[in-house]
Order: sequence, then C-alpha cells, then structure tokens
Amino acid sequence: QVQLVESGGGLVQAGGSLRLSCAASGRTFSSYAMGWFRQAPGKEREFVGGITWSGASTYYADSGKGRFTVSRDNAKNTVYLQMNSLKPEDTSVYYCAAGSRANWGQTAGLYDYWGQGTQVTVSS
Repeated sequence: QVQLVESGGGLVQAGGSLRLSCAASGRTFSSYAMGWFRQAPGKEREFVGGITWSGASTYYADSGKGRFTVSRDNAKNTVYLQMNSLKPEDTSVYYCAAGSRANWGQTAGLYDYWGQGTQVTVSS
C-alpha cells in the first residue's frame, strides 16, 4: 500500500513557475514508477510526465516537453514536477500516481495508487 500526498499548487501568472511535490508513504517507493496527471473541469484526466522507478529516465506528454521536469528523491520518498513557462491552459488539478508496472506508462490504468490532487491555476 502506498499513500500519496501532493502539495505546491496555487495561483500563478502566465509565464511563471511552480514546483509540485508528492510525498509517498511506505518503504517500497523506489519500486514504483511515478507519474503526474492533470484533469481540468469537463475534461478527461491526461498524462503530464513520468519517471522510472530508478529515476534514470523521464518521459513527457507533448504539452509539457521543454517546460515541465519530473524528478524524484528516493531517499525522501518524494517525486517532483517542476513547471516553467506556465500557460492558462495548464490550469488543472494535478495528481501524482504510483505504478509497480508503469515504467514509461502514459495511461492512467497502469498506475495503482493516486494522490488527492492539488489545484494549479494560471492567470492570463
């Protein structure tokens, strides 16, 4: 069982930056690939970026390439999403997720555990 708690969301102006954190409980955090997803009102949940269990590789949706960076610190059981050059269309609830078989996974169904989400609002 893994419990995930996101933090770091908030209101930011377009062009600004935010760093989201996701703290995980449990001793097996390093066994899980981690992903970030987002969901805006009336839209489906979409993949943003992910990182393999070792942290050696990251992968991104086209919407975040060049602007978003996923990283993890297995010693702290934490995964991060650094978001730069934010746009109003990035406004969403952001979720982190953990999957034991989700290396390189961009599909929500591959992930076993989810956080409660944190709101990111980008004003124009």
